[in-house]
Amino acid sequence: MRAIIIGGGKVGYFLVKTLLEKKMKVTLIEKNRDRATQISKELDIDVLWGDGSDLSILEEANISDCQLVAAVTGSDEENLVVCQIVKLRFENTKTIARINNPKNIKMFRMLGVDRTVCSTEVIANLIHAEFESDTVRIIQTFEMGTMLLAELVLQGNHKWLSKEIRNLELPRKLVIVSILRNDEVIYPKGNVMLQLGDKIVFVCDKETISGLKKYL
Repeated sequence: MRAIIIGGGKVGYFLVKTLLEKKMKVTLIEKNRDRATQISKELDIDVLWGDGSDLSILEEANISDCQLVAAVTGSDEENLVVCQIVKLRFENTKTIARINNPKNIKMFRMLGVDRTVCSTEVIANLIHAEFESDTVRIIQTFEMGTMLLAELVLQGNHKWLSKEIRNLELPRKLVIVSILRNDEVIYPKGNVMLQLGDKIVFVCDKETISGLKKYL
C-alpha cells in the first residue's frame, strides 16, 4: 500500500518515519527546496520538491497508484485545498487532513475530507488501521487524538459473537456506545446478544485501539 504525505515539516517528517516503521511505502511532497533536499538525504523515500496542490506534482508522485493522501502542512487552508483536489480528480483515493484550528473540523468534513486529525501519531494510526484491519474502523478522534470513536464489525468466529453484552470481557478503557444491526440502532443494554454482522460502535483510548486486534 502507498501513501503520499504533503508537507515535510516536523509533523510530516516524523509521520513519514513512523509509517516507514510500519512498512508503508511513502512519497513526500515538500514545497521548501532546502527542506526537501535535506529529507531526501536522511530518509530512504521518494521526495518531490513542489506544491502538493499542483496536479502535475501529484501525478509525478504517481497518485493514481496511491491509496491515501495525508495533507499535514501547517496551513489548514492548504491542507483543505490539497484534499479537495485529490477527491475531485482521484475520488477513490482517501484523504486525511491535519487541522490546527478545531473550528475548521466541521467545514473540512462538509467539503469531503475523509478524515481530520490533530497529531502525528493519530494520523499514523489511522493510516495503519485503514490498511491492517478488516473489522475495526476509526470514525473520529477526541481530546487531541487521545480518545477514539471506532466501529467493529462482528464476523465469523469472533469471541464476542452470540454473547450478551454483560458477559463480554472488555478492555478496561473501552465503552460500547451503540450497536448497528440491519440499519437499526440498538442501545447496549446488558441483555442484548450480539449477532453476526453487528457493527459495534465504541469509545476507547489510543493505547487500547492499538492492542485491540491482539486482545480479540
